[in-house]
Amino acid sequence: MSSQSSSQPSKYSVRRRPLLALGAAALLVPVAACGGSTDGGASGGGDQRLRAVMAFPPAQAMSPYGDDAVTLSRLSVIEGLTRIDEEGAARPALATKWERDGAKGWEFTLRDARFQDGDAVDAEAVVRSLAAAQDASPKPRVLSDVQLTAEAEGKRTVRITTDEADPLLPQRLANPSLAILSGAAYEKGGKVDPAGHATGPYTLTKVNGAVSAKLDRNDTYWGQKAKAPGVDVKFVADGTARANALRTGTADIAEYVPVAQTSLLEEKQIHEVPTARTNTLYLNTENGVFADPAVRAAARSAIDSKALVDGVYEGRADTARGLLGPGVPWAADAREAPEGRAKAASKAEVAKTKEIVLATYTNRPELPEVASAVQQQLQARGFTVKQYVRDYAQLEADALAGRYDAFIQARNTLLDTADPVSYLGSDFTCEGSFNIAQLCDKGVDEAVAKAAGTDGLDARHAAEMEAEAKILGADAAVPLVHERFVQGFDSGKVDGVALDPMERRLITADTRLR
Repeated sequence: MSSQSSSQPSKYSVRRRPLLALGAAALLVPVAACGGSTDGGASGGGDQRLRAVMAFPPAQAMSPYGDDAVTLSRLSVIEGLTRIDEEGAARPALATKWERDGAKGWEFTLRDARFQDGDAVDAEAVVRSLAAAQDASPKPRVLSDVQLTAEAEGKRTVRITTDEADPLLPQRLANPSLAILSGAAYEKGGKVDPAGHATGPYTLTKVNGAVSAKLDRNDTYWGQKAKAPGVDVKFVADGTARANALRTGTADIAEYVPVAQTSLLEEKQIHEVPTARTNTLYLNTENGVFADPAVRAAARSAIDSKALVDGVYEGRADTARGLLGPGVPWAADAREAPEGRAKAASKAEVAKTKEIVLATYTNRPELPEVASAVQQQLQARGFTVKQYVRDYAQLEADALAGRYDAFIQARNTLLDTADPVSYLGSDFTCEGSFNIAQLCDKGVDEAVAKAAGTDGLDARHAAEMEAEAKILGADAAVPLVHERFVQGFDSGKVDGVALDPMERRLITADTRLR
């Protein structure tokens, strides 16, 4: 889950989901409390309620305008006009079809659906929801680089215009923060309450602070009805506790099981998901040792990705293939060779350089161990390396200011629009708001701008891989590994859990106990 916020948003500005922004109350939840109630008795199979332990407790009282929206999406409570398929393309959800209307306009046709409180999903409801998101403070991340205006054109048609041409608008509207809610969800003072006012197959009926939540089947859902009568959710921040809940049978589904806990589970309880998250070594291209392209090339040549996968991740990760890994399935076939790489400095030349500071954070448990392994690999190449490991909140400002020579970051490459162009722009362009590498390269900027303005999925993907080739050619970033997530559930007892690389789905209408 993504993690930290950047400063000074720009055209490509993004803020990622906090890695471990977890309330202390969740840490105190007894694992035994994960046992949920059942409908129909212990042997009722599909009639039983599901019991799930989730990693991230509500941080904003289930507001759709922050990271809680992802939780609501993963629990199948909320929906938008569109959804994203495995290739990152927009597919129908509350809208059945859409078409472009001029350079900046799009027309969406709505399906016949009702909110969980009985109100009809109509054009006015869509306009109200999108206007509320646009006016929210703080504004949802997905709207950080675009201004939307929605207008009703009859009961079933909505026209949406943007301040600039936006080829990604259908993908953008699939973001959980742009969920469509009924009028009753919008309270005075700008608060938004999705409980009972959304459209998904499950209705959020109760939230107990940062401790638990209750979902019931939405029997008026427009699509396939949920196969389970409901879900009893516990928010458990500690990964070991989540794994124990699964192991002891007090939970049916455990979100994000730590790699270190997998050896204590049965193989049928372990389900690996290739993700869009790449762990990357950012090199400071502006100041210090790595301002020299030849020295950056030497650092890149020192990295052994397979050793990191085997030694740190116990084989439960993928060797680095580029900035975009297996969780972005189209990237491999579209990938281009890096452009313009410098000749690597020799070991003797590297040995003459000053000590470098390699920083990373403790919030993701594998990263300090990754940093130690990378330190050893760099030292074998002749570098003198000092580690600096702290909580992310203590590092971000200095990392963005270029005060470290190298920084290891776990980065979600699909971000808010399910398309890598915003990540490429925020991390690697001159005006990028998350440019830890301090890269400012005219060729990279032009390539990213071209990708951002390209219409058509295949053409944009090709343009994005051209940009990746230029970034990798500059050796501003060295991909280390592509992460996999481990979702825990017993495949002999639970059906229909979504293993989603984009992290937007987990429990679906198909999820049930056998």
